Amino acid sequence: MSVAQTEFIAVVPARFGSTRLPGKPLLDIAGEPMVAHVWRRACQSQASRVVVATDDSRIREAMLPYGAEVVMTRSDHPSGTDRLAEVAACLGLSDDALLVNVQGDEPLIPPVLIDQVAMRLAEDPEAAIATLAEPIADVETLFNANVVKVVRSLQGRALYFSRAPIPWDREQFKTQPELLATDAWLRHIGIYAYRASFLAAYRELAPSSLEQLEQLEQLRALQHGYAIQVALASTINPPGVDTPEDLVRVRALLASGGDSE
Repeated sequence: MSVAQTEFIAVVPARFGSTRLPGKPLLDIAGEPMVAHVWRRACQSQASRVVVATDDSRIREAMLPYGAEVVMTRSDHPSGTDRLAEVAACLGLSDDALLVNVQGDEPLIPPVLIDQVAMRLAEDPEAAIATLAEPIADVETLFNANVVKVVRSLQGRALYFSRAPIPWDREQFKTQPELLATDAWLRHIGIYAYRASFLAAYRELAPSSLEQLEQLEQLRALQHGYAIQVALASTINPPGVDTPEDLVRVRALLASGGDSE
């Protein structure tokens, strides 16, 4: 199945509140709010429809001049998945509709990755979710608890996500190694494609013990028995904006034309 045959909706969740960067979606990057950069990247994908989902009228007002479709959502959602579930319900989507969650703090996301994750879900009718990963090349990243790791089956299904360095090399990791011997380790990239039927069911799923321990919402789906497809990203996904330092880096990159849209 080609991307052109895979119809999907791209949703950009843009929550105003942020502990480290208040009002993050509206922070200026190269003369435009960050959410506008993300929205434009999503529009450059093969999505049949691009929706900004926000809990704040200031974000809505900032995006209307761009001609963006904006859906207002509740402000008390505990996760981006919950926000997407509300969007799917508001739009009255059929159960087999596909939605891609394009995080609102990823102003450099390559549109091809949005297409790829949608196509991966379409290719596996038994999967409820699809996501992406990339190889981990250095020890520091592998042992960084802020970096989410994933292991998958031979069929590409997620076996587990963790902040810990999985899989654990029983011999090599007796002490922390200086170099990684193989490419067995994968870093999870936080872009998701969902079936609307799963999003409707997700709202009724109780938080799981693994989700609460690791603080990773995708573990709720996994522990409740839903299949998650994990594809290797077809291109490098630049880091998003989580800290003031990230914002400075992205501003400099876009100002220099280093990653033109």
